Amino acid sequence: MVTFILNRELVTTDKAEGSSLLDFLRYDMGLTGTKTGCREGDCGACTVLAGALSGGTVIYRSAVSCLMPLGNAQGKHIVTIEGINTGHLSHIQQSMVSNGAIQCGFCTPGIVMSLVAESTSHKESTTDSVISSIAGNICRCTGYKSIERAAQEIAAALSDKDVTDPVRWLVERQQLPDYFLGIPERLSSITRTPENAAGAGIESGKLSDAGIRIAGGTDLMVKHADELAESGIISLSDRKDLQGITTEAGRCIIGASVTISEAGESETLRKYFPEILSCIPLIASEPVRNMATIAGNIVNASPIGDMTIILLALNADVTIAGGGPSRAMPLRDLFLGYKKLDMAPEEYLRNISFEYDSAKALFSFEKVSRRTHLDIASVNSAIQLCMEGDLIAVCHLSAGGVSPVPLYLKKTSAFLIGRAVSSASLLQANEVLQQEISPISDARGSADYKRLLLRQLLFAHFLKLFPEKINPDIGKL
Repeated sequence: MVTFILNRELVTTDKAEGSSLLDFLRYDMGLTGTKTGCREGDCGACTVLAGALSGGTVIYRSAVSCLMPLGNAQGKHIVTIEGINTGHLSHIQQSMVSNGAIQCGFCTPGIVMSLVAESTSHKESTTDSVISSIAGNICRCTGYKSIERAAQEIAAALSDKDVTDPVRWLVERQQLPDYFLGIPERLSSITRTPENAAGAGIESGKLSDAGIRIAGGTDLMVKHADELAESGIISLSDRKDLQGITTEAGRCIIGASVTISEAGESETLRKYFPEILSCIPLIASEPVRNMATIAGNIVNASPIGDMTIILLALNADVTIAGGGPSRAMPLRDLFLGYKKLDMAPEEYLRNISFEYDSAKALFSFEKVSRRTHLDIASVNSAIQLCMEGDLIAVCHLSAGGVSPVPLYLKKTSAFLIGRAVSSASLLQANEVLQQEISPISDARGSADYKRLLLRQLLFAHFLKLFPEKINPDIGKL
């Protein structure tokens, strides 16, 4: 059984928890304002708000309902386009109309809900943040300029937003229905039973046969939607022991259920690893980042998983639990082959940890994709360096899209250690790198093209970190 608040109403359903929230909204509840588009999280037409109780406050985030397992709605406030009606157009809706940002209208509900999520955020809303909030929404009619003009008006309307209590601020200005004010108390009254408790089936670190483990679901719902709809699931997304980001004995420890958005917002992580702020915008779109977990990106074992590539360059370790005593291993040793992990069926990822000296370390993440936002990399790469004088003392280099697995470039990293930063040493390093990779031709480019991309990304790392030491024309040499 799954219990949650849908717009104004408390809903309890025995529909399969692995089925998509989108299908439940449209076909079981008749809320057809939420549109069915790509079913892969790419178009944003199915975007809704998912509000979760945190310390007496409901935090609302945008979510693509096509990738959200129904079971993950447990205990949340799910808001569709129908749920924001106040009897008049809000400033978001009016700005869309006034600027001609609506044509066929198919994508409009998803865009509006992404904008509403931005308006409820506990942070200052600027034109850039408003536009960023809809980076995951595709509009095939407008050419986006009219939407950008609307975004400017919306940002101006939100310029004096009360970031301490944005929902109340919006309600008082009749931009949200007043029922939102009662949601925290109503959510607190929803109790969890053993049947719907997050992580049910996992006791003492051992996995039962209760179902398929799922956290954010953004990968599994794309590839295994039919299977999930017909089977039970074990939701890991709300497990307290898998959440949180802490530091201990010089290491940063990230719980397996931490989402990519939570990682980017974590003061602990931003202080420990400041470069995370430049990495996050290159990963998926905001509604997907709000759902996707860091551990999910790892265990999906995609050769081009962005967070995995970043963590490989951080020389991260993973802790694995289930089936016996927990064990730790370097992340780079987890991948045995294409989509094959050094994990038994009963095991699961508990946390990820790494050391990083922000005072000494240099870090760079680069990604080549056809679109800036919400696209899979053709090739991606990350590097961490520490210098001793003019020499490289520490080097961890990783790459995606050039191997059956997310690749830690062990030989290339070792080659660079002890060498001075120069164009000559990079050209030599590239020769080692090319022997270490094995790209294949696919829809994202030929093998030769990927070899060229990684060569250029290697140079890009050093041009970014050492612009004064590298020939700016090295890519042409």
